[in-house]
Amino acid sequence: MTLTVVYAILFYIAAALFTIGVARKIVIYSKTPQPLKIPTTPAPITKAGVVWRMLKEVTVFESLFKSNKWIWIFGWMFHLGLFLVLARHLRFFLEPVPAVITLIQPFGKYAAFAMIAGLIGLWARRFFVDRVRYISSMSDHLMLLLLITIGISGALMTFGGVTLNTDVTSVKAFIMGLIFFDLQPLPDSTFLLIHLALVALLMIVFPISKLLHAPGVFFSPTRNQTDDVREHRHVAGWSAK
Repeated sequence: MTLTVVYAILFYIAAALFTIGVARKIVIYSKTPQPLKIPTTPAPITKAGVVWRMLKEVTVFESLFKSNKWIWIFGWMFHLGLFLVLARHLRFFLEPVPAVITLIQPFGKYAAFAMIAGLIGLWARRFFVDRVRYISSMSDHLMLLLLITIGISGALMTFGGVTLNTDVTSVKAFIMGLIFFDLQPLPDSTFLLIHLALVALLMIVFPISKLLHAPGVFFSPTRNQTDDVREHRHVAGWSAK
């Protein structure tokens, strides 16, 4: 029971820091002035065009595809794999489990390999590409290592054999208990405990890491601005007062 309480407290703290930290950053991003019109050309001239551009940016990474195909492959592998893995994990948070979540379970199961392969490719880039190695900091390497370790520990629980298999029913009971403040025993599985601890660590450091590009991309003036300087004068927020 002690282990259950420790991990429950850990996840309550991690969830609070993640939610407050990300919300705070989004507020800061939204209040940051955009004094200049600097959309990367060719840029849309209408708001509908901006929406279409942003949609392509966050789904197929259009600008990355145009700049570097190899990085695009690894980046898209990681993000698509992560999306399927996260969608598969929704079964632990929902009761009853929607049919669509049940349908993607086999895909999410093997998507872990795509996620890990994509991360390894992105990490290798920081060693073998001179200009990227020059600007890479220790935090970049540690964040990639954390993500890879989370992926590997999760995959090992699924594909590591009978001795590593985890009682997913008990895991779901523990998570649902966290949601409804009704603590349920956490299975005593080494790989599960490692996996959950790493996930909690990721939630804690997320608001102060470069992973904030996830919400930050929506506030990028090079992407979210229209190229209408000839039709409308752009006035900075502080100038209008």
